Amino acid sequence: MTALPIEDFEDLADAAPDHVRLEYIDGRVRTKDPLSVEDFEELERRAPETVRLEYINGKLEVKAMPDGNHREIFVWLQEQCMQHRPDLRVYGESGVRTEAYQKGRARTDGAVALKGHFKGHGEWSQPRDGRYQQKAAHSWGSPVELPEPLRFTLDTEELKDYADWGQWSHEPRPADRPRPRPPSPR
Repeated sequence: MTALPIEDFEDLADAAPDHVRLEYIDGRVRTKDPLSVEDFEELERRAPETVRLEYINGKLEVKAMPDGNHREIFVWLQEQCMQHRPDLRVYGESGVRTEAYQKGRARTDGAVALKGHFKGHGEWSQPRDGRYQQKAAHSWGSPVELPEPLRFTLDTEELKDYADWGQWSHEPRPADRPRPRPPSPR
């Protein structure tokens, strides 16, 4: 997970319910006492907009805030879905129940689902049969065959342009992919 600036921690601590005691250790947020799912949900609702929280394996975690590269990847995924499967939608910021008995909470950056899939669902959805059906890793830029119900191939070469190689990848930045430069002011 990511380190949290002290100012954001102070805002989070001020917003926390009275019985949720937080501590700040080496840029990380921890709870002094065990945190229930209900307490996490209340804390997450009250958190300042500069803080994204998750509740994984009984621990409070801080997730990095999306940046411009993140937004570009999200739009890229929307475009891919529209080209290959116009019946699919990319839903941003989806709350997901995780772990056994759905005791964990995470916010995915996005979820791909059939149009109307989330209609009538609450804030926190859960994977089919309480677990994710597949998990796979692929090299940056390689084609990715998506299984049913998506059933199309993502050409991920363009994603190399948006990768923050130092933060997200264990692979070195390819020589043919220099770090993108911000546009010049006019």
